[in-house]
Amino acid sequence: MPVREPRQVETDMSGQQFKYGGQAVLEGVMMRGRHQATVVVRRPDGSFARLDMPVPPRAARWQRLPLLRGFAALAEAFTIGRKALDFSATVVAADEEEQLHPWLQGLIFIVTIAVAVGLFVVMPSLVANFIGQLGAPILLREVIEALINLAMVIAYIVAIGRIPDINRVFGYHGAEHKVINAYEAGLPLTVESVRQCSRIHPRCGTSFLLAVALIGFLIFLSVAGLPVWQRIIARIVLIPLVAAVAFEVQQLAANHYHRPWVRWLLAPTLAAQYLTTREPNDDMIATAIAAFEAVLHADQHAQAQPVQVTANVTGLVDTQPTM
Repeated sequence: MPVREPRQVETDMSGQQFKYGGQAVLEGVMMRGRHQATVVVRRPDGSFARLDMPVPPRAARWQRLPLLRGFAALAEAFTIGRKALDFSATVVAADEEEQLHPWLQGLIFIVTIAVAVGLFVVMPSLVANFIGQLGAPILLREVIEALINLAMVIAYIVAIGRIPDINRVFGYHGAEHKVINAYEAGLPLTVESVRQCSRIHPRCGTSFLLAVALIGFLIFLSVAGLPVWQRIIARIVLIPLVAAVAFEVQQLAANHYHRPWVRWLLAPTLAAQYLTTREPNDDMIATAIAAFEAVLHADQHAQAQPVQVTANVTGLVDTQPTM
């Protein structure tokens, strides 16, 4: 049931509007609120499979400190995001009459991390080190490595975007952004209203990746003088710090997005979102709205209950509607 005006706007402890987030998954969307994260996946017959996950409160003081709160937020996003992806893969596999076993999902995850580190950390470092051995200064070598890394990330995104299933994920990504933009603009959460909103959002993970690349370049300069393999290991170790700093920068920029000079600075990172979002169809928008309404309902009632959902998936049962 669509959320209609007037509605209550969730705020954080400082009185500011709570910042909702989300993630596109296979044939669906995950939305994260203050108390609950909800994954809604659309089956071929048009019905929804849904999973609600309680979000633990960040009660510890360290979880609200600069940089440390970035670690907490990213760890939480990683954990919830992986559960959301696993759930969507299970639903899609069930529709295809092929179950993905947990051990297979874990193996795919490990291989993906290893390939990512090899492609985006090790290989650019080795290529740049070879250029350095030819006589390039350290700073030039670091710039070349950063450019190689950025080029590979962009090439990877463009390449996977040509895969039909991933292209649909990018459509759900656009739907997720549109719904959050509609909510933050105070618009009613209907397909017609949401469709008019932008598919670009300043807190997008794509923009975050570019922020990581830029901030990583600056932080990695501190280990530029090390031998190549020590430099590679140091960069891997420093990745959490780079991500935490990038998180703080992105949040600060999003808070001041209304300022023209901030929008000007963010223009390149926002433009990159056109690579990972597509204009969604109405079904995708409706799926994103369903996920968002669930977390909004949970926040407004300050009660998040764990729910297991979906028919036609062994071991799971349908949930009752929350609204």
